[in-house]
Amino acid sequence: MKLNFRLKVFLLVTSAVLLSKVSYSQELNARVEINYQLMQSKIQYEPGLFQEMQTQIQQFMNNTRWSTDNFNQNEKIECTLTINLMQSGSQNVFVGNARFQVARPIYGTNYNSVTFQYVDQNFSFSYQPTERQMVYNEQSFTSNITSLAAYYSLMALAVDYDSFSELGGSPYLQRLFNLLNLASSANAGVGWSQNEKSQRNRYWMVENMQNQQFTRLREEFYKYHRLVLDDFGRDTQKGRAEVLKFLEVVQNISTLRPNSVYINAFFDAKAPEFINIFSAGSPSEKQKAFLLLSGLDPDKTEQYRQIIKG
Repeated sequence: MKLNFRLKVFLLVTSAVLLSKVSYSQELNARVEINYQLMQSKIQYEPGLFQEMQTQIQQFMNNTRWSTDNFNQNEKIECTLTINLMQSGSQNVFVGNARFQVARPIYGTNYNSVTFQYVDQNFSFSYQPTERQMVYNEQSFTSNITSLAAYYSLMALAVDYDSFSELGGSPYLQRLFNLLNLASSANAGVGWSQNEKSQRNRYWMVENMQNQQFTRLREEFYKYHRLVLDDFGRDTQKGRAEVLKFLEVVQNISTLRPNSVYINAFFDAKAPEFINIFSAGSPSEKQKAFLLLSGLDPDKTEQYRQIIKG
């Protein structure tokens, strides 16, 4: 039976893995949560509708086959999609936002490292009875809710594969770009197009990740997870030195595209991890890390001060 690439990577760093009697399944272990309690609407909805919606989206993400690789049950990609419904002006049409997070295990520990975190401010869709089956077709647009769930499913694979192999997520980024084109051509709503005022939408996230200006960041992203975090426990001082080098690379890249949505999402995912890593460092490591992080991610300066105080 063919093993997926992520499992092959683990085989390289473990002395032995039992391969007999292993079951394989789809790629994601997605958890979906829908919050509707603060939604403003004159329409009366049965609470059961939102439970049905939550179940349908979660089953769609977890039961769709997104790749040709086989995933052990323990190798599924952990991700969480939290949808906040804020308005509904028409029957079964919802306006809201969403937070998406992806995490991967760190070898030899019980720690899961957050690899991606993004707040989508334009998570809007209709959920008419004819749109609830959620069947995904990569060659055509079917509905906004299906495209949104597919977008974040493919993004989970793109980020996860990037963390286990150099530029390993590229095939999924190409599929994401195709999804963007289909949704934009169908006038599916805000967030799908480059022709919008904000460059922090779904389109620009994929554009950033595919852009050659960010190739080095994706390469270093792999090294950070596979060669630094997966080996961090063996030599923490060396590990912190490697993370500082990584941050210097990010600093160089950020000068090319300041305020990039990709880099912003990167720090949203990694800020707590960096704080933990450097809080145990030497005074000079703490100072250098604080200066780098607060310069790259000034909105979290007060959070990064925990490094100095640690």
